[in-house]
Amino acid sequence: MGNFTTSWTTVASSIAAAIWPVSASETVKANALTMVTTHRVRIRYRSVMRPSWRVSWAGRYFAIVSIIDPNEDHKMLDLMCKESV
Repeated sequence: MGNFTTSWTTVASSIAAAIWPVSASETVKANALTMVTTHRVRIRYRSVMRPSWRVSWAGRYFAIVSIIDPNEDHKMLDLMCKESV
């Protein structure tokens, strides 16, 4: 309550990644229809990734919901994201 400021710092840029939509749903909030789209972003393994971060791609922002290390072999990461508006 009060004195809350959100600021973002760029940790890395120009990381090779694949991104694709996973699902979409519509909800009603404050008498307005809103669309929530989830995406999966696949990148090379980075031990510094945090779920409190976000991904920027083509002028769009995606809030990281979870980080998955497929097969737990530290080769790739799947970032499950929600598109931020």
